[in-house]
Amino acid sequence: MPFCYNLSFVISTRNRLPFLKVLFEHLLPHLQDDEEVVVVDGNSTDGSKEYLQELYHTKKIHQLISEPDKNQAHGWNKAFLMAKGIIIKKLIDDDVFCYDAIRKCKQYMLQNPSVDVVISNDLSCLLHDYKNIQKQTRFPQFEKWRKGLVPSFTFGDVHMLIRREAFAYIGLYNTSYVMMDWEYSLRISYLKANIAYYTGYNALSVAHPQTVSALKNNSIVEEQGKRALYFYEYSGDTADINYWSKFKILIGKTIGYSKNQTNLASEKESGDNDVTLIYNYLYQHISELNNSNEFVFYQYLLQN
Repeated sequence: MPFCYNLSFVISTRNRLPFLKVLFEHLLPHLQDDEEVVVVDGNSTDGSKEYLQELYHTKKIHQLISEPDKNQAHGWNKAFLMAKGIIIKKLIDDDVFCYDAIRKCKQYMLQNPSVDVVISNDLSCLLHDYKNIQKQTRFPQFEKWRKGLVPSFTFGDVHMLIRREAFAYIGLYNTSYVMMDWEYSLRISYLKANIAYYTGYNALSVAHPQTVSALKNNSIVEEQGKRALYFYEYSGDTADINYWSKFKILIGKTIGYSKNQTNLASEKESGDNDVTLIYNYLYQHISELNNSNEFVFYQYLLQN
């Protein structure tokens, strides 16, 4: 498939209408000519499907399918395969993104065609405590890996950009894994993909405990973690599988595909917890943080 765009923003979603509206309010007005938006909707029943169809018919988004997914990895893989961009950026519907920082990563990858993946620092907060924003970094783990001291390391995919051609080597998400990005980060680092690290912040993870319903997967997560530890020779650190599963479940990433999913369209926070006001604050915060600092890229091509 010929590349038609430099960057594809891909979204996989189900029954997340309030978050989708906020995401598109910040993304669409500043979309550039060399960028596309690809959405995979898991057959939503909360009005998301109709909202997305209207965006598609008015040509505000470029590609859309709405059909049931087997699990969240399946939905994301479909979005990746649909993308027509040289570079792919995953957008998670309930998280916050700095598009200026993302485009710096985009330009870096376009200027450095040997780079397969770019990751960055990350921010995180709780929806009900949104002004308490924590800075997250995996740079020490990245440094150990690029120096050859460890064969693999973990990082979240919320801030990851991927070169589409790299899929032929690093593959797509493993659809048998609940914590799909945990396994994916171990796999691509173990395969010695050319990963570059940006010290800025292109994403902010927002956790909302009211969506927690995936705790029943704890035993599955632990078993999958043991397999990945062995297969990718991962010695573990502060982001082992138990931490990762608790954090990701808290954020609610696996909830979109649960039979018992809370209908977010009917949820309404009050006062300072109004979703729109919260996200406007968070978008402003991540933008100001990136604009007030100088950040750099680190790259090291590991020897096979």
